[in-house]
Parts: sequence; C-alpha cells; structure tokens
Amino acid sequence: MPFVFELGVDPLTLAILALVAFTAGFIDAIAGGGGLLTIPALLTAGLPPHLVLGTNKLCATFGSATASYTFYRRKLFFPGQWRNALLATAIGAALGATLAHWLPAAWLNQMLPAVVFGCGLYLLFGKTPETHGQQDAPIAQRRQWPQGLGLGFYDGVAGPGTGAFWTVSTLLLYPLDLVRASGVARSMNFVSNAMALTVFIITGQVAWLLGICMGLALMAGAFLGARTAIRGGSRFIRPVFILVVLALTARLAWQHWFGQA
Repeated sequence: MPFVFELGVDPLTLAILALVAFTAGFIDAIAGGGGLLTIPALLTAGLPPHLVLGTNKLCATFGSATASYTFYRRKLFFPGQWRNALLATAIGAALGATLAHWLPAAWLNQMLPAVVFGCGLYLLFGKTPETHGQQDAPIAQRRQWPQGLGLGFYDGVAGPGTGAFWTVSTLLLYPLDLVRASGVARSMNFVSNAMALTVFIITGQVAWLLGICMGLALMAGAFLGARTAIRGGSRFIRPVFILVVLALTARLAWQHWFGQA
C-alpha cells in the first residue's frame, strides 16, 4: 500500500502540486497571479475551500518572502517610502481573512473579471512609465492607505491576482517603472500573505504538509522568477504580465460568470 500523506494526498499528487507551485512562484515573482494556478490545483486535490485558502496562503508566503527579499536586496524596494502601505496592507489582510469565514464573496467574484480586464487594457494601451529622471521622485503617502487597505483586504478574502492588482495600481499612482512597481507588489503581497496566514493558522485552516512542500517549490520558482524579472527589465515583464492578466480574466469569467469549476 503506497504511503499516503495527510488528507489522502499521495506522493504523485504532491509532486504535481509542487510542480504547479514552482510554476506559480516563477510567474508570481514576475507579474503576479500565481494564486490562479495554486488555488485550482488545491481544489482539484480535494481540499475543502476554506482549507484551500489557508494552505494557499502558507505556500504563497514562502514565495512572496523570497521574491520581496530579492527586490529589497537589489535596492529596488525601499520600506521607508512605503510605511503607510505596509501598515494598511497588514490591517486590510487581517480584516479580510477574518471576514472570509462568513462574508459572501460571490458579488466580488462577479466583479473581478471586469476589474482584471481593465488592468489588461491599461497595460495594452497605456504607456509604461520610464525611469529617466524619476528614480528620486517623492512617493505620495496618503494614497497608500486606501490602496493598501483595499488590496490587503482582497488578498485576505481571496487572493488570486493580488500581485497583478498591486503592480497596475502602483504604476497608476506613483512615478515608478515596471521593475520597481513589481518590487512594491511583491513586498506588499508578502505582508498580506503573512498576515492572512496568521489568521488562518489561528482558526486551524492550514494543511501543513501540503503547504510546506508547495511553499518550498514556490520559493524556488520565485527565486528564479525575481532574478529573471530584474535582468529582463520592463521589456520582459510587460508581455508576461499582460498574458497573466488576460489568463486571469478568462479563468475568472469562466468560473464565476458561467459557473464552471
């Protein structure tokens, strides 16, 4: 009789989930949207929805920590400029994860495809900010509060596409190029993942073995993805990010508008 992991997940399934997590980590470090891969994979493995959210937050925290540290070490993210966003994101994620137990998310799921499609249109037709003469531009502080609270809350409630939403909104609100906006997105994603994970741990909604195995694979993907993004710059990130946004739109529309799993 083959060795079976917790929740009846056999080694082959675990290996497939780890491969999915590696791919998700690579994509998420570049453009966001890794949860689009990991959440459906966990649902397919047979986990209940609430356990899926908690376990996904565990593995996502591994990857976002790796990616955010890489951007910070390469001096592409400066925490002192983003104190308000860091605090607001933590508060929003804690509220979102707490309310995820009873707050109906159907209305939000119906709206997500339209929101993501708008992000895709912006990147397709909008001009990507350049770094020339803008690297030392001041970063607005007050607008960080609604941005952090809103996106942190969404990440606590659901999560897929949060990194993409952070990247687009940061490009719209601040004088940053796409590489630095990606650094902000990865760092805020780590904060919201860690805060939401804390809530899910307290409520006992984490499958630890699956989450740790997928988290290690996701870390490896994020490690490679962050370095690929930094080397490739905006020319590399832009097309990858557009593809992720459009894929996220198609998946969300199919699932929430037409009732497909």
